Amino acid sequence: MAETPKNSEYDGGEIKILEGLEAVRKRPGMYIGSTSASGLHHLVWEIVDNSVDEAMAGFCTEISVTVHADNSITVVDNGRGIPVDLHPVKKIPTLEVVMTILHAGGKFDNSAYKVSGGLHGVGISVVNALSKKVVVQVKRDGNVYEMQFARGKTTEKMKVVGQSEQTGTTVTFWPDDEIFETCVYDFDTLHNRLQETAFLNKNLKISLTDEREATPRVEEFCYAGGIIDFVRFLNDGKDVPEGLKDPIYIEGKTGPETPLDKMGEVEVALQWNSGYGENVMSFANDIYTPEGGMHLEGFRTALTRVVNDYARKQGLLKEKEANLTGDDVREGLSAVISVKLPDPQFEGQTKAKLGSSYMRTLTNKVVSDGLAEYLEEHPKQARTIVSKAQQACKARTAARKAREATRRKSLLESASLPGKLADCSVRDAELTELFIVEGDSAGGSAKDGRRRDIQAILPLRGKILNVERVGDHRAFSSDTIQSLITAIGTGVTTAAGDGGDFDITKARYHKIIIMTDADVDGAHIRILLMTFFYKYMRPLIDAGYIYVACPPIFGVKVRKKIHYVYPNGRQTEEEILRDTIRSLGFSPDDDGDTKDDSGKLKKKKRGYDVQRYKGLGEMDPKQLASTTMDPKTRILQRVTIEDAAAADRAVRELMGSEVGYRRDYIERHAHDARFLDA
Repeated sequence: MAETPKNSEYDGGEIKILEGLEAVRKRPGMYIGSTSASGLHHLVWEIVDNSVDEAMAGFCTEISVTVHADNSITVVDNGRGIPVDLHPVKKIPTLEVVMTILHAGGKFDNSAYKVSGGLHGVGISVVNALSKKVVVQVKRDGNVYEMQFARGKTTEKMKVVGQSEQTGTTVTFWPDDEIFETCVYDFDTLHNRLQETAFLNKNLKISLTDEREATPRVEEFCYAGGIIDFVRFLNDGKDVPEGLKDPIYIEGKTGPETPLDKMGEVEVALQWNSGYGENVMSFANDIYTPEGGMHLEGFRTALTRVVNDYARKQGLLKEKEANLTGDDVREGLSAVISVKLPDPQFEGQTKAKLGSSYMRTLTNKVVSDGLAEYLEEHPKQARTIVSKAQQACKARTAARKAREATRRKSLLESASLPGKLADCSVRDAELTELFIVEGDSAGGSAKDGRRRDIQAILPLRGKILNVERVGDHRAFSSDTIQSLITAIGTGVTTAAGDGGDFDITKARYHKIIIMTDADVDGAHIRILLMTFFYKYMRPLIDAGYIYVACPPIFGVKVRKKIHYVYPNGRQTEEEILRDTIRSLGFSPDDDGDTKDDSGKLKKKKRGYDVQRYKGLGEMDPKQLASTTMDPKTRILQRVTIEDAAAADRAVRELMGSEVGYRRDYIERHAHDARFLDA
């Protein structure tokens, strides 16, 4: 694709106005998805995406994001700077137009930006509308200009506050606590998204600073290899077959004679590992497309056809043997597909799926030509790829038989579900809950304390299989996993994600709650179960059916009343306990003994007693019900997947062969439950 020349005009005339602003504060979910933590972080993405658009146009090399102590955010780039001249239509500074008018931007006619992620011109104005204060500084034309806004309105007119020979834009904003459920930013969420952005933009330097800690935490990302480094990152900690240590990189673009609306660039990096899952991530103009689209279709079609053609040509597939399927070829594959195009068409407001049909043809051609050339030039690696796909084909056949056996068993047992399952009497799945409980002791208490009409209990004995480290055949042969599948009723997807026989409409419960002890072993079992759901029943997570129960860690008894203490994800257990004791009017350092005026030790009753709950079985059924199971008083954490790369990495690191990742995670998060039951 032709580059935008360095002297390209970018002034007020480039900013096109579509319509005005007001509805954003009334219906913020239409613009940022929600007013939860997800929507809060979306404000940062809107500003960063503008800076990335400058980078893709060739005018920005550095972006910095800072989280200040009060959870305000500053984003700085060294791009051209938002235009500050008078807008030819509105007759006010173009900066003010961009900040206060919805659908005002330089991305509608491809003159200022040939490629951009922000397409609707709503980003920065939406941030303004949903912030209680915004300060923008622009360096350009030798000056530093500043303007201030609040809740979508201009509060201080543009003025010159200094001089600078540099160019760029600095945006600082304070999210509006009247709009958002929380205004506290999560460092890991910011870290993962910014790192992903750096991978997708070769040599773009992005820094993240968190000033909320005593010693500010700083992370920097810059990848000379771009998506090649991204694929290495996705496979970090996985076993990569000998000969495939270097990712395959393919790129291509349309020719100069191509009409503007059909131009495009394609970058693909791929590498197989020895695992069973598929992790293919697709992006269009740096926007993650979790549902894929035309570029993903083109990639998959080309990959399957080229590998089969090579295998036939080299005699690796015999004449009577069937072709390898797409699932066979993609087993253990990590890949990143990144396409750039001037006017991408997405399906739906969330941009989850690319609909520009010509990108399917372009991606197919680029991948077909590049991969065929690679296989011809690297016969040893090519044979390894084909051999791995053939092994996957054999395993898929065995797994299908095991899955069919599980389904037949489920049908046979439909009248009498798994023996340990204490089912509920109500049959309306929208009203019912399944508690997956650790051990027979806790299972007994849960059965006695439950609401028998809507709450079912399935006790597990010991830890279930780590399904990340075994194939489908072994997983479906496990009695424990068969019991889970039978009890839930939906069937399963396969590791390759082909849908399997999964049918969410057959779910017997719309709340499936993992209830384990609040200790390290309990955390491990939770992780194993979440890994199972992530791999074989992920649609249940996407539908919001999977939860983790949050049992109390202490009971503080004052007279005859017990005050239960829960983890909050921010403090240590000791800190939470001490704060609770103080809130009850006692000193946590009081051991009950005092001295009189003569110095003589005087025994005194402390006034409270503390019990540490190491396991669910230590609570009687009434306590377990009131603290952990009663919808009116319990705390549940809904399991969600907000970032596919982070989720896959977590599952891989926690469930893979590297023990250190699991140990570190459990030590940090064993008692983390932060979201109240909806």
